[in-house]
Amino acid sequence: MSLGFWLVKLVLKLKGEKKSWSQDPIDYKKKRKQNILRPSKWLLSGSTFQTKKIGETSITSIVPKNKNTDLLIFYCHGGAFVYGPTRENWIALLKLAKGAQATAWMVDYPKAPEHKIKEVTDNIFNAYLEAKKQYDPSKIVLIGDSAGGNLILTLTQRLLKENIELPNRLIPISPLIDGSLTNSKIKEMDPLDLILSYNGVSSAKKMLLGDVPLTDSLISPINGSLKNFPPIYMFSAEYDIFTPDQELFVDKARKEGVEVKLILGKNMPHVWPILPIMPEARRALKEITSIINEIK
Repeated sequence: MSLGFWLVKLVLKLKGEKKSWSQDPIDYKKKRKQNILRPSKWLLSGSTFQTKKIGETSITSIVPKNKNTDLLIFYCHGGAFVYGPTRENWIALLKLAKGAQATAWMVDYPKAPEHKIKEVTDNIFNAYLEAKKQYDPSKIVLIGDSAGGNLILTLTQRLLKENIELPNRLIPISPLIDGSLTNSKIKEMDPLDLILSYNGVSSAKKMLLGDVPLTDSLISPINGSLKNFPPIYMFSAEYDIFTPDQELFVDKARKEGVEVKLILGKNMPHVWPILPIMPEARRALKEITSIINEIK
């Protein structure tokens, strides 16, 4: 493990990140203090951007100076469905846009507890329909971390049900796979996870669901069909409470004939590819960029 990893680990401990995720109910208002809803010119390093609303979703379109493709990176950020996007989300997306020389959309969807899962997923669906008006679906890549990874998987299931053209590929990063969190390995993993904890994640899901059961594929994509999914490139972390369910998801996808590549971050925490400082994260973002560039 790198020096950068140990620095990130220290910062997470000093911030009390694990402690904050151990609370039930989770303090979502405090979490929202990390939000950056509109990027600064400094943050985007000269890239241009425009923001528009689709329903309750704010879509910020980032165009890097070196844009040279007709690709679209459609990015759903994480934050347990209750907060985000954060600085880490913006920086990671900008790096991907520059690396792929592509336009990137930050899809800032409505959050719980003010909004429930049906409204959130409807907003993601409508954002994709808007993307499809402007871009050939074969040139669209869906990326999402944590809750955002969950949203791109459930979106794909809905697209298949409604016979709508699919994106070229999916890149979920540490996604939530089963909202019920009943996998016995989750609590075994909890003490090793530097960021998430069962209590806080479970609390956030309760804020989100409304009258939808935890087992519904709307929040638990592993309980829905995966047949005919586009290729999936799953970035998982060795020490993440979501990883046991991700492994089950990958097995199911392969059994249903889906092309899946699992990239496991050894000794890494939740959403490691978008964490700052770490060389492991930089390498992961370069790999994601290469996956996107394969489309050209």
